[in-house]
Formats: sequence, C-alpha cells, structure tokens
Amino acid sequence: MLLESKRIIVTGASSGIGAAAARLFAAEGARVVLGARRQDRLAACAEAIAAAGGEAAVLAGDVREEGYAAALVALATERFGGLDGAFNNAGTLGALGPVPQMAAADWQEAIATNLTSGFFAAKHQIPALQAAGGGAIVFTSSFVGHTVGLPGMGAYAAAKAGLIGLTQVLAAEHGPQGIRVNALLPGGTRSEMSASGGPEFETWVAGLHALKRMAEPEEIARAALFLLSDQASFVTGSAMLADGGNSINKT
Repeated sequence: MLLESKRIIVTGASSGIGAAAARLFAAEGARVVLGARRQDRLAACAEAIAAAGGEAAVLAGDVREEGYAAALVALATERFGGLDGAFNNAGTLGALGPVPQMAAADWQEAIATNLTSGFFAAKHQIPALQAAGGGAIVFTSSFVGHTVGLPGMGAYAAAKAGLIGLTQVLAAEHGPQGIRVNALLPGGTRSEMSASGGPEFETWVAGLHALKRMAEPEEIARAALFLLSDQASFVTGSAMLADGGNSINKT
C-alpha cells in the first residue's frame, strides 16, 4: 500500500490518466479528492472506488479558476483532515496551428489550462502540505516542448515547458520543508481523444515511440504513483519521462 492513509488530490480525474490514477491511488490506500469539469464522470469514478473499498470525494470545477484550486484543498481538509499530495494532471491540447495564425484567445486558453492552473494548484496546495509536515506534488507536463518541438503545438509546448520550470523552482523553494515537486512527461497515451482520430492515427502515434505502441492510462498512473510515494523519497525537481522512448526514437 504505497499511499496508505495519504490524502491526495487528482485533477483531470474524469477520464484517461486522471481516472486511472484516482483508481490506482485509492487501491494503494489513498483517500482521494477528484477534480474535473464533468460531474457525472467524477461521480462514476468515485462510485467505482467506493465499490472497491476505497474513499473518494468529488468536486467538479474549472482548473483555470483560482477559487477551484482553493476549494479542492478545502475539501481534502474537511473530508480527510488535510493534504499529503496532489497529482495536477488536468490539461488540454488546445488549438493547433502555426503561431502566426494562432488567435490570442487560443494561446491564452492553452496557457491558462496547462500552466496557470499549476500556479493556482501550488499556491493553495503548498500551505496545506506545510501544515501536514511535508508531501509531494506531481504535475503532468509533456515531452513536447522539452525534448521535441512538434509543429503546430506552440502554445501547448510553451505551457508544458513552463510547468517544468515551475516544478524546479517549487522543488528548490520547498525542499527544506519536506515537500517534493516533480513533473511527469508521458508519451502518447490511449484516450478518447486518440481513439477519435481512428486506427490510422493511433498507428502513426505508436510509431513515434521506441516501444512502437502507445501507453495505457494505467501505465502513466503507475509512474505518478511512484513520484507521489515514499519510493521516490529522494526524487524532486525532476522532469521524469514515461514516454516509451518517444524522445530518443528516430526510426
């Protein structure tokens, strides 16, 4: 039970990596607070966790709003007595296309959802972790903007790279308080979005990886579990790739 009795926030928990992580963390003993925009999906995830003997609280909202970040921490405190960690996983691919043709509103949405949300999360989670005597934060970043630049993904790359910079500074600032902060960089992962592109799209994405396949959400969730657990007690400030060799593959 790698997270026994730990109190963990998971955002983007309505589907994909977030939902897989919520179920896994609960199975590993955590009491989880689930956040995302879709109330019905969150409720279904919480019901599945409860049916398996776990504990989950749910709060729907928008990670672009600072009040929502504060409310998730407040819910963890009210329901479970505090906070020990967070998997800030919510994000968006956003509008794609060359920067000269990108609307300012599309740029701002990508930055708000993928990067500013991380600022709001840290702003409210860190005081709760300090009160608990330490803990761990994991942000979902990306190999895009870190090890490779994919055409048409300027806003996404800028936001995800920004999360790595934020991770490093937070780790340096709060390491003395026993707070670890890391960024997780997944490769292509099977999801509703990838499936909507059809088999040919998924085959193309799979070919980008050294393993010649996409990740299952549960595989990325296990990497997040490691970073949140005491197994990673000396890991902080890292940009940890879990990308199936995407970053090093040229074939």
